[in-house]
Amino acid sequence: MTKSKVYFTKEVSPEALVKMYDALGAKLPGKVAVKLHSGEKGNPNYLRPKFVKPLIDHVGGTVVECNTAYPGERDTTDKHVKLMADHGWSKYFDVDIMDADGEVELDIPNGLQIKEDYVGKNMMNYDSMVVMSHFKGHPMGGFGGALKQLSIGCASSHGKMHIHCGGHEDEQPDMFKADQIEFLESMADAASAVDKHFGANIVYLNAMVNLSVDCDCCGEGVNPELPCMKDIGILASTDPIAIDQACIDLIWNSDDPGRDHFIERVESRHGRHILEAASKLDFGSRDYELVSVN
Repeated sequence: MTKSKVYFTKEVSPEALVKMYDALGAKLPGKVAVKLHSGEKGNPNYLRPKFVKPLIDHVGGTVVECNTAYPGERDTTDKHVKLMADHGWSKYFDVDIMDADGEVELDIPNGLQIKEDYVGKNMMNYDSMVVMSHFKGHPMGGFGGALKQLSIGCASSHGKMHIHCGGHEDEQPDMFKADQIEFLESMADAASAVDKHFGANIVYLNAMVNLSVDCDCCGEGVNPELPCMKDIGILASTDPIAIDQACIDLIWNSDDPGRDHFIERVESRHGRHILEAASKLDFGSRDYELVSVN
C-alpha cells in the first residue's frame, strides 16, 4: 500500500503556506471554502488573518466557520460575525458562518459511535475546501489539528453537541461530562463524513506554531496557556489522518524542553485514540512519508 505523502517545511511564514499548498499539486475546482479557527475573544495564540491571507488569496477562498455549543463570543451568529470583524477576518476576506441558516445531515453508515454528522447548511454551497489548522493542544481532545477542524469545526452548534456526547445528547446533555472515548471516536466519525463529502476536492495544511496545550477556543476567563514549545513548521497533505499523525510524531521526537508538557496534555485525554479510530474508518492512513520542502 502506498504511503500518504505529508509535505513539511521548517519555514514559518505566509509565503511558506502558499509554497506548501502548491507542493500538493492541487487544483481545487469551483467555490473554495477555507476552514480555519477564528479565535475566541481574548485568545493570544490563534492564527492571524495576515498570516493566512496570501494562501486564501491564492485559492480565491471564503473563510468559513460555525457557531460554538458553549457560551462565549462565538455561540450565536451575531456575536460570531462581530468577533470575525474584531479579529480582522472580514476586513480581508468574505466570511461565512455556515450554520447561520441551519444545518444539514451527513450520513455515516460505518460510524463507530455516531451514524450522522450535522454540519453547517452553507457547507453545501462549496465545491472544495482547504482545511487550515493551527495544530496545538486541546483541553478536551488532547490535541487539535485537521481531524478536529473537519469534525467539531465544520459541525453546527447542535452538531458539536452531538459529537461531544457521542450521539447521546438527550441522555447526557452536558458535553463536558460525556464519555471521552465516545467523544474521540465521534470526532473521527464526523471527520470521515466531511472528508467523504468533498472527496478529492479537499486538502489539509497544519501550522505547528504557537504550540500551547490549550485550544484557540480558550478565551477570556479561561486564561489559556502561552506556547510551551518553539514553532516547528508547516505541513500539507491530502490525507487528514497522516498529517495529524506526522504532527504528533514531530512533537514526540522533539528535544524541545516543553514537549513533555504537551505530551502530558495529549496522553491525559487519550488524544491519540482519534488517530486509531480514524484509521479504522479508512479515509486515510497513519502510515506516511514525510517529504521535506525547502
